Amino acid sequence: MEALPLAVLLLIFAGAAAVIWVAGIQLSKQTDVLDDRLHLGSALGGLILLAIATNLPEIAITVSAAASNNIGVAVGNILGGIAIQTVVLVILDVFGTRGTDSLSYKAASLTLVIEAVTVIAVLGVVIAGSQMPGSLVALHLTPAAVLIAVIWILGLVLVQRSQKGLPWHQQGDAPGGQDQPKGHSKKKSADKSRHISTGKSALIFTVAALATLGAGVVLERSGDAIAGHIGLSGVLFGATFLALATSLPEISTGLASVKQGDYKLAFSDIFGGNAFLPVLFLVAVLITGKPVLPQAQATDIYLTALAILLTLTYLLGLLFRPKKKRLGMGTDSLVVLVLYLLGVAGLFAVATMS
Repeated sequence: MEALPLAVLLLIFAGAAAVIWVAGIQLSKQTDVLDDRLHLGSALGGLILLAIATNLPEIAITVSAAASNNIGVAVGNILGGIAIQTVVLVILDVFGTRGTDSLSYKAASLTLVIEAVTVIAVLGVVIAGSQMPGSLVALHLTPAAVLIAVIWILGLVLVQRSQKGLPWHQQGDAPGGQDQPKGHSKKKSADKSRHISTGKSALIFTVAALATLGAGVVLERSGDAIAGHIGLSGVLFGATFLALATSLPEISTGLASVKQGDYKLAFSDIFGGNAFLPVLFLVAVLITGKPVLPQAQATDIYLTALAILLTLTYLLGLLFRPKKKRLGMGTDSLVVLVLYLLGVAGLFAVATMS
């Protein structure tokens, strides 16, 4: 694609992003239907399948980048995706919540705190793994990539157990938060699709998944070519524009959740996706046979630290529950927005110095 004019590449990139937006919405809807009918979310295997289904764009980009040995784009997209998907919560706080209460005030629960801790734990392993020797690989596996996957699965187990009850007042749910249980909006979405048979829903899901995978590959290839045309490194492009494009479905589904009062689900979808994304390092290692994290650049470690900082801010927001909004958002969302904007400016500074 490098031989194509920049204008054509931008059109291809925008078209692929549009496909991911539309297909991502269908994926979300049909996932809700299949989850309701097949009870996928009630088992650990179901939770893993749902996590994979909702992160198909990132999976496609990682596989495509790893297959073409373009590790920088894959790493930048994964770590930049975590940071920018956390900022999606700011958008949901501003445009989704009704009244004066902030998103974290309405959503607060200890289950979400567990999910946030899981995100921070896997990101901590990312930083540790980046310092491991590049020769430490066996059977297309590295210790850090395997440990990330183990921590993610352990986090799913703990979240699953917490949903059955916690030895805390109101089972870890904060007073004054959302009235209905987490996931009620998925049930409503499934009820609206009662006229669609399970087979038809599975067919739509499959078509949307294939479209997402194909668009993800096109997005990665065209994005890499655009980065070359404008003189931007693949890491920076993957961490910003590419990560934003793959976050479009989360914005759409998140807004739908909060507008139906399912604030906990909106938070859970973001934290759950962020905890899963580093697992894709294991996929990259399996494809390339090379340790990915030891190849991490200064910008990658910087993005990891930024993602930890943003997640910690929302974790504190869930604990302290700022009620009133400032500038149309909760205090924690305002802090996250400022930190992210400063972080992106710092990212470009780090990139120019490294």
